[in-house]
Amino acid sequence: MQNIRNIAIIAHVDHGKTTLVDKMLMAGNLFRENQSTGELILDNNDLERERGITILSKNVSINYKGYKINIIDTPGHADFGGEVERVLNMADGCLLLVDAFEGPMPQTRFVLQKAIQMGLKPVVVINKVDKPNCRPDEVQEMVFDLMFNLEATEDQLDFPTIYGSAKQGWMSTDWREPANDITAVLDAIIEYIPEPKTIDGEPQMLITSLDFSNYVGRIAVGRVHRGTIREGMDVALCRRDGTTVRQRIKELHTFEGMGRKRVQEVSSGDICALVGIEGFEIGDTVTMPDNPEPLPRIAIDEPTMSMTFTINDSPFFGRDGKYVTSRHISDRLTRELDRNLALRVSKSDHEDVWTVFGRGVLHLSVLIETMRREGYELQVGQPQVIIKEIDGRKCEPVELLTINVPEEYSSKIIDMVTRRKGEMVSMATQNDRLHIEFHIPSRGIIGLRNNVLTASAGEAIMAHRFLEYQPWKGDIERRTNGSLIAMEAGTAYAYAIDKLQDRGKFFIFPQEEVYAGQVVGENAKDNDIVVNVTKSKKLTNMRASGADDKARIIPPVVFSLEEALEYIKEDEYVEVTPHHLRLRKIILDEIERKRANR
Repeated sequence: MQNIRNIAIIAHVDHGKTTLVDKMLMAGNLFRENQSTGELILDNNDLERERGITILSKNVSINYKGYKINIIDTPGHADFGGEVERVLNMADGCLLLVDAFEGPMPQTRFVLQKAIQMGLKPVVVINKVDKPNCRPDEVQEMVFDLMFNLEATEDQLDFPTIYGSAKQGWMSTDWREPANDITAVLDAIIEYIPEPKTIDGEPQMLITSLDFSNYVGRIAVGRVHRGTIREGMDVALCRRDGTTVRQRIKELHTFEGMGRKRVQEVSSGDICALVGIEGFEIGDTVTMPDNPEPLPRIAIDEPTMSMTFTINDSPFFGRDGKYVTSRHISDRLTRELDRNLALRVSKSDHEDVWTVFGRGVLHLSVLIETMRREGYELQVGQPQVIIKEIDGRKCEPVELLTINVPEEYSSKIIDMVTRRKGEMVSMATQNDRLHIEFHIPSRGIIGLRNNVLTASAGEAIMAHRFLEYQPWKGDIERRTNGSLIAMEAGTAYAYAIDKLQDRGKFFIFPQEEVYAGQVVGENAKDNDIVVNVTKSKKLTNMRASGADDKARIIPPVVFSLEEALEYIKEDEYVEVTPHHLRLRKIILDEIERKRANR
């Protein structure tokens, strides 16, 4: 048995976790050449790089002083809870990374709580101590209090703390004395994280993750729990429904650096990938065929939000995308279910409509954005929360919302959240900023971020995580402004938009193609109005004084995908194509719409 350490990295979004792993890979003498480009090695998917967040967990390993350290990078958003839980099953300890100024944030708490319940031993790394006004000693106290509140054991509370700056590439046990490299972290991992227990006996392995290759199909990834698995051996796959299927392992790989290495056998405690196992789900167990003993399955948090997905049936369908039919979308959603654990899809009575359930707007919008980049066209409806009956009462999901904001904007923000049925739980001052916590229904969070940023001049930091189901809180007022709807198809002219600007804000540029029923702007009042943006100026040979003034157009509002999803009303769809996001009414025809509203 070689000396192995399995460790998961936990941190809030943007506290520097992926940067630290990259520096650890360099310390393990891998990837010297990437230092010059400054690109992140781990977040290699375009979406992750653009948003600066980790979405998919990844496995890498480094060799250091004769030890093999398997590092598992976990997502920080509570929306990706499905990823987090199964990943922690592979680890024996965790590296808790905290920003030296912000301290532990709500989503750090979400993943840390899971790790402590599983009994993982933490090593705390306080990052970004090179920031001005950072407070490493206070933050260390805050981490201790957080662990104490999460009911950590005495052994877990006796954690080592390392300070440093991953970006500058140093870590040390005292933040006042910078070192030259990050070996302090690696030494702490070897010293404090327990080595995996070797359990002899019949082989057992829980499948906690999967990989996909165009040549061999799906590859099962997991940690060997007991015994030794060899290439070419016959095994049994224990499924969710209690049945077992005989299979044969064609190839066996372990993780080395960023890639994988083919090996003959893997002993308990190491993480490996199996080729040749077919028809498995995440949570299935690989054991011996003569005496199959399944391991306990992974419990996964239930979804809290749903959205309607449907094929694109607007007048512009098929202009951008390669995949537009219901068969394409159905196949794509089925493939996504294979690897996205917290997702559920149900087919509705109407054949081109699916209801997709997920953990939050971010979780679902990442799926939509990925599909859009692959060349799919689809339409999505307004996000809805999932309502449950508990003890005969109607209940809805409630979240813990934390907002960190300068004092002068606090009253506006508190007013805004309480109108959406939020209840303030605590309020504390940190260096001329206020840190406020609320309990708020998930419905109230939809569309809140834009308003909070506008009200605080972009200064607010907002984070939220699912808390529990609570009795229904009553109606919440959503967007009060109506929509400006295009009357007919054609090209939008600057002349027409200029004349309509006193009606409200526009979402389209001049010379953009529009169709009847498309939402082209927001009305300043609360009703919908139909406007003609395709009207051009009539040209005559008569000149009138003052009639030839230039059209002055206020720049239109451009939505990101999340903003568009949070903005639309119940009778509207977001049309998503590879190059365009358009808002539209579900019923395009004006007369039909009026009839339906009656």
